[in-house]
Amino acid sequence: MHPLASPQRPAVVRAGTVDYLVARKEQDRLHDAVVAGTAGDTVLLLEHPAVYTAGKRTSWTDRPLDGTPVIDVDRGGRITWHGPGQLVGYPIVRLPDPIDVVAYVRRVEQVLIAACAEFGLVATRIDGRSGVWLPEREHRPARKIAAVGVRVARGVTLHGFALNCDCDLSAFDRIVPCGISDAGVTSLSVELDRTVPVAEALDVVERHLGTLLAPAGPGPNVSPASRT
Repeated sequence: MHPLASPQRPAVVRAGTVDYLVARKEQDRLHDAVVAGTAGDTVLLLEHPAVYTAGKRTSWTDRPLDGTPVIDVDRGGRITWHGPGQLVGYPIVRLPDPIDVVAYVRRVEQVLIAACAEFGLVATRIDGRSGVWLPEREHRPARKIAAVGVRVARGVTLHGFALNCDCDLSAFDRIVPCGISDAGVTSLSVELDRTVPVAEALDVVERHLGTLLAPAGPGPNVSPASRT
């Protein structure tokens, strides 16, 4: 393990609603501090005003056809939407050596899978697709409830996850979310048939954030659905 890597739970900052670019500057500030050893592992939990962000693998065909502005970012993955009613998490944590980005992404997904379970939802991973999904059942196709996109620089993570709580899912209709054209998106509110505000999901997600720094397990919650 890196001498500065911590097995403890990261500090959590509930930041409220924050403009995307303002939050990005705060991520960068925290990242520099964690790299320098002057700050400990931290997770920002917040909401954004409506915005599209495009990761490094975004194709021009994924982007909004109506010319809606998109912020290009340096995370993995493709295009997604952030906005009111969506809980966004930015873990700024030092990874242990040897750095295993895939194992870290699996731990982020496990936080969200565990949070969904507290709401009575059986969420899963789908082989070949990023994020957290509700599997096909009762004639309903698989649908994505949370997106994950990360970057690791100098051993410390940036970007993170977005859990759809009670957001306007029509915002995803103008893009090909995460580059996946043959599956839909959903939210806690849609699946539970009641309003689940971000405030309710905050406590649930925060309870599971300690697993971000835990050793990676075999990841049994993987569905062998079709690859993209």
